[in-house]
Amino acid sequence: MKTSYFALAVIGMGPLALCAPAHGADGAGGAANGNVAVYGVLDAGIVAERGCAGNCAGTKVSGGVASGSRLGVQGREALGNDVSAVFTLEAGIQNDTGQSEEGRLFGRQAYVGLDSRLGALTLGRQYNPQYLALTDVADPFKGGSAGSLAGYSVKRYDNTIKYATPALRGVTASAIYSFGESPYSSANNRAYGATLGYSAGAVNVSISHQRKNSLILASGTVPAIDMSARNTLIAANVDLKVATAFAAVGINKGYGSSPWDPSNDYSSLALSMSSSDSRDTLLGVAVPVGGVKLLASWVRKDDRDLANRDASQVAVGLTYALSRRSDFYASYAKIHNTNGARYTVGNASDAGRGDAAFNLGFRHGF
Repeated sequence: MKTSYFALAVIGMGPLALCAPAHGADGAGGAANGNVAVYGVLDAGIVAERGCAGNCAGTKVSGGVASGSRLGVQGREALGNDVSAVFTLEAGIQNDTGQSEEGRLFGRQAYVGLDSRLGALTLGRQYNPQYLALTDVADPFKGGSAGSLAGYSVKRYDNTIKYATPALRGVTASAIYSFGESPYSSANNRAYGATLGYSAGAVNVSISHQRKNSLILASGTVPAIDMSARNTLIAANVDLKVATAFAAVGINKGYGSSPWDPSNDYSSLALSMSSSDSRDTLLGVAVPVGGVKLLASWVRKDDRDLANRDASQVAVGLTYALSRRSDFYASYAKIHNTNGARYTVGNASDAGRGDAAFNLGFRHGF
């Protein structure tokens, strides 16, 4: 099969270059009037974590640092009258061990739908709008390498219907609805969200909002926990030719609205990490210098709860392109937590265990 340009775009645009329905994907196979492309990204790096509160490896090999490693199949079939059937199946891979990401066969994306002049309607496992706005528009690291304090932890929703409009004079919009499909109450895991964006010339701006219900039911002596989240984000970047400037502000409500580790027990989660009301500020820059791109960001999480668990993160990094499909990367990030906050430096596929991390790795798209 021919190489898909969707995978190649990951090197320059980050892991979410693969999320939109295929528009003219090159490839071979499928029906006579259709296109199917196989693509992927393999990313592996050395991660050195410091400042771990509990057990951590210290220094380790990690798969998916700057971009989540993946193997995907994406296709499109013309049905006539400018309507096409589209699909994406994308499996996350932990290529340091060969295991499946999240324990799912197609845990990154799995959707099918229709694309036309009126927009695209897709059904299946898909990215939520707030995460897309954060990584595609606001973050110079594209959600990888240094991670980010902004937003919250959930990237994708199951059982999702998504509608995305075509671009009209630079304006786009999308909306999603995720059915809860809980055996006890469909409202427990229900989610919805929307994004309005504008991209023309040097300016790229988006406004997104999402709400996710997440009630962890009582079990034995453990009480019920409401980890629902409401997140609003205004994100922007401006291409200044010599550099690209990034900025975002966010409002987060609910105990699940900030980054948290679901493997922690209830007391650790409630007393030392989670915030039910916070404000995010992100500033960043990307400076190309030949084949090197210099990256930097600063993120401030202002906790409005009585505990006032604030945190701030500084990150610096670079990528060095060997070709359109291959590059080296390096980054360092440090989080300053206050009043018992326990935010950690993560990357594209790992939430991290320490308040500082150095990453050095190699990435190839195919």
